Amino acid sequence: MTDSQQAVLFTNGRFFTSKTSGAEFHSCMVVKDGKIQYIGNPDSAEIQHYQSQNIQVQDLKNRYVLPGFIDGHCHFLLLGQSLKGLSLDGCQNLTDIRSRISAFANANPDKPRLLCGGWMHSMTNGEAKASMIDDLDPRPIYIYAKDLHSTWCNSAALQEMAVQEMEDPAGGTIERDADGNASGLLSEACVLLIIWPYLASVASLAEKTAALRVAIDAYHSVGYTGCIDMAMDLPAWTAILALREEMGGQLPLRIAAHWIVMPGSSERERLLQVDKAIEMATQYNKTTSPDLRIVGIKIICDGVIDACTAALSEPYTTTPNTPSCGPIWTSAMLAPVVEKACTANLQCALHAIGDAAVDVAIDAISTYGKPGQRHRIEHLELTSPTAASRLASLGITASIQPVHSDPAILRAWPSLLGPARLRRAFAYNDFSAHGCSLAIGSDAPTAPHAPLPNLYVATTRRSAREADADPALEPVNEEWKLGLVEAVSAATRGSAYSCFAEERVGSLGVGMLADFVVVDMRFEAEALLGARVRETWVGGRKVFEG
Repeated sequence: MTDSQQAVLFTNGRFFTSKTSGAEFHSCMVVKDGKIQYIGNPDSAEIQHYQSQNIQVQDLKNRYVLPGFIDGHCHFLLLGQSLKGLSLDGCQNLTDIRSRISAFANANPDKPRLLCGGWMHSMTNGEAKASMIDDLDPRPIYIYAKDLHSTWCNSAALQEMAVQEMEDPAGGTIERDADGNASGLLSEACVLLIIWPYLASVASLAEKTAALRVAIDAYHSVGYTGCIDMAMDLPAWTAILALREEMGGQLPLRIAAHWIVMPGSSERERLLQVDKAIEMATQYNKTTSPDLRIVGIKIICDGVIDACTAALSEPYTTTPNTPSCGPIWTSAMLAPVVEKACTANLQCALHAIGDAAVDVAIDAISTYGKPGQRHRIEHLELTSPTAASRLASLGITASIQPVHSDPAILRAWPSLLGPARLRRAFAYNDFSAHGCSLAIGSDAPTAPHAPLPNLYVATTRRSAREADADPALEPVNEEWKLGLVEAVSAATRGSAYSCFAEERVGSLGVGMLADFVVVDMRFEAEALLGARVRETWVGGRKVFEG
C-alpha cells in the first residue's frame, strides 16, 4: 500500500465534482497525509510548487476518478458469510437448486453446515419444505431468501435450533404442517430472532473475522471505501472490533452502523434495546471513533412484496378478498421506541417497503423527530403520491437500493399489485423532484453489492442481472429513473450525508479524506455495465489495484 504520508500528484485524470447544473471534472489532484491537498488545473502555481519538491506522480491515463462509494444500506457480516457460502443466483427451479447444493456439499466435506443464499420463492413455486432438500446431505442446510426475510431449512437445521419446541415469535412465522410441526420455512422476525442469533453463536470469532476480511476485500474490488450497516448486533460488533485490533487499530473501510431493535414481546423489552444502542453510541461515535461508530437504530416495520408480507394500504391483487398484511411494528409499538431514540439524538432507520408501512414510519418521525436529525426510511419500494413531499418536508433521507428495481426480479409484481399500483413502484425521481436527500445502497447480501451495476439500474431502469436477455427486458417505470450525476452523488455524498460524514468523505475537495476510486468508463448511464474499477484508495492508501 502506498504510504499515505507521501505526497502524490495524480495527473491526466477526470476528477468528478458535482454541481447543481451537472458534473464538473478537474484534471489533477494532490494527496498528502491521507487528505486531498489540491484539485484542479495542472498549470496552476500550486501544482508547480509541488512539482518542484520532487513529488511522486501517477498518470491516470485519462481515467475517471470518483469519490469512494459508500454503501448506504448493507448487512456487512452477512455479506462476508454469504461470499464464503453458496450462491443460488441464476437457479430457475428446484432441480437447479438441488443440483447446486449437492455439488457444493461434495466440494466442502468439512463444513459443519451448509449456508446458501439467493433463493427466491418463485424458484420453487412458493414452497419451501425441509422434505424437498433433506436427502441432499445429513448436515444442517440453511437457504436464505434473496431478501433475507425468510430462510428455508432442512430437518437437521430445524433440529439443531430446536425449532419444533418454539412458538412463533412476535412478528415472525414458523411454517407448520397439518400436525403443527415446523415444516422448513421461517419468515420475518424468525430470521432475526432465531436463525441469525443461533448461527452467530455457533460461528467462532475467527470465522466471523475471516468473513469480514472477505467482505472488505470484495468491497474494495468494486470501489467501496465505506458502508452503513443496517442490522448491527453485539456478535457482529464484537467481531468487527476484533478485526480492527488484528489490523492494528484501523480498518481500511469506514463503517457507520444502526443497532437492530427487535419487535420483542413488550414495550419494556423494546426500550431496553434502545438503551443498548444509546450505550454503544456513547462509546463509539463521531468524536471517539469516527470510522467505526453507532449512529442510530434500525427497525424493520414490514416485510417484502414478493412474500406478500409488505404492509399495503389495499389487499394484494392475488388475494383481493384477504386484508393486506399489517406492519410488523404497529404505530403503538413504534411510538415509544422512536421517541426515546430521538430524545437521545439517535438516527432512526425504518425499513418500510409497502405504502402502509411507509405512512406509519413517516408518522412516527413526524411526531417525535427533531429538526436536523437526518432520520431515514429504508427501501420505499411502493409509495403513495404524497409520500415524497412528506419525506422532503421532514428532512427524511430516502434510502434506496436501485438493484431491487431490476426488471429481472420483478416478474411477480404485476400480478401481486396490479397495473395501477405498479406505476408507484420505486419512485426515485419523485423523491428527488421533491427535494429529498437520497442515499443509494445495495442491501448486500440480499442483492449484488457492486455499485456501478446498481447505478446502471438507477439511471436506466433496465436489468443489470439479465442485460443480454433476448428479448430485452422492459424497464419498470422508466419515468422514475435518476440522472447519472444525481445517482453517483447519492451513492457517495448522499450516503455520507445520511450519517453525518459529508464533511470528511463522499466528495472530492480540498481537506476531504482521500477516499476515491479510479474507473475505466464512459460517463454515460448506458455504459455503466462496461465500467471497471482499476484502483481504490482509502485515506490516501491504495487498497485495491485491478
